[in-house]
Amino acid sequence: MTDVLHWVLLLSFALIGLGCILLVIMQLPGTWLMLMFGMGVQAADEWWLLDSDTQPGWWALGIGLALALLGEIIEAAAGAAGAKAGGGRRRGMWGALIGAMGGAVIGTVALPIPVVGSLIGAIAGAFVGAVIGEMSGGQARSLTDALKPATGAAVGRAAGTMAKCGFASVVWVVLVIGFALN
Repeated sequence: MTDVLHWVLLLSFALIGLGCILLVIMQLPGTWLMLMFGMGVQAADEWWLLDSDTQPGWWALGIGLALALLGEIIEAAAGAAGAKAGGGRRRGMWGALIGAMGGAVIGTVALPIPVVGSLIGAIAGAFVGAVIGEMSGGQARSLTDALKPATGAAVGRAAGTMAKCGFASVVWVVLVIGFALN
């Protein structure tokens, strides 16, 4: 009976984990929610369902945590790196980072289309934030000079989000395999 419950938990986690990957696209903390659900599955396996060794699940959670952190770092840095690659200054890079976060929130509310609104908001926010950053301060640039770093910031944010989705997918696979080996 406990084996059946284990596989029901695993299947439930696998489905919820796929939903969490969609949350990542929506600029929400899907990978972190997936890890929290994974902790619940691991706890249920270890303390309530199985009497055997549950080491693979703990290792999977550790690997998943490391990958989630790496995905966050890459996503956060991608917009700023895109602005810098486009010739942006530090103000433009900070503007891209702050604009992407604010844009994701505004996009979710202004464009209440699941997944799309948040993603468009984050990309547009990175663009607008980089423009504002480049056009402000002591060495303000003109709008035409600010467009190249802003475009780089928007492309970088889109690439960062896709990379983070890739990391979330790998975390999902690692956790499913780790829990299946329990």
